[in-house]
Amino acid sequence: MSPVSQAALLRAVPRLRGPAAWGRPVHGLWCRSGQEDPKRWVGSRSPASKEKLPGPETEKFQMVYRFNAIRLFGFLSRLKVAQTALTVVALPPGFYWYSQGLMTLDSLCLVGGVAGFALAMLCWMSYFFRRLVGILYVNESGTVLRVAHLTFWGWRQDTYCPVADVMPLTESQDQPHDVLVRIQQYSGKQTFYLTLRYGRILDGERFTQVFGKVDKPKGTPGSGASRWS
Repeated sequence: MSPVSQAALLRAVPRLRGPAAWGRPVHGLWCRSGQEDPKRWVGSRSPASKEKLPGPETEKFQMVYRFNAIRLFGFLSRLKVAQTALTVVALPPGFYWYSQGLMTLDSLCLVGGVAGFALAMLCWMSYFFRRLVGILYVNESGTVLRVAHLTFWGWRQDTYCPVADVMPLTESQDQPHDVLVRIQQYSGKQTFYLTLRYGRILDGERFTQVFGKVDKPKGTPGSGASRWS
C-alpha cells in the first residue's frame, strides 16, 4: 500500500483514546435540526418534569363535622384484631395437644368456638368501624366531600366523594335524632354512618350545602386532635 493510501485510511478511521474506549457506550451524539435543540443527546434520557396534577389531595378542605370518640373506636378495632389473632393462633397447638391426648374433645371444641366467635365479632365490628365517620371535610369550591373513617386495622383512611353524588339527609329515611345516620351515594358505591347526636357540626353552612338543612340534636362535644385533624 502506498504512503498516500495509508494516510487516507488513517484519516478515515476515528482515533480512540486507548483500548478502554472500545467498551464505552455510545454517548455524546446529537442531532441538529431547525426546530429542535441543537444539542439533543441520543441514547440519554432527559429528566422528566414531575408536575403534580391538581386533584383532591392538593386542594384545601374545611372541616365541617367531627366525632371525637373515633380515636377510641380505632383503639378498640386494633385491640380486637390482636385478640382475634391470639385466639386463632391457639388453635394449632390445641389440635396437637388433642392428638397427643393432652386435651379433651370438649376443651378443643371450646377453643374452636371461642376462635370462631372472635372471628365473627371481628367481621361485624370491622364492617361497622370501617363505615363510621370520624371527620367530614368539604373543599373550598364545595364540590368534593372528604370522609375520614377507619380501616380494617383501626387506622385512619380518607375517602373522597363528589358532593353531587351524596344524597342529602333530607332525602333519607333516617332521622337526625337517631344514633346513627347514613351517608348514602346515588351511585351506591359506599355507605357511611355518622352520629349527629354525639358528633359536632363545626361549619353549619357548608354542612347544609352538602346534606341539606337538618335539626341537629344536642350532642356531647369533646376536644383533642392528635392525627384526626
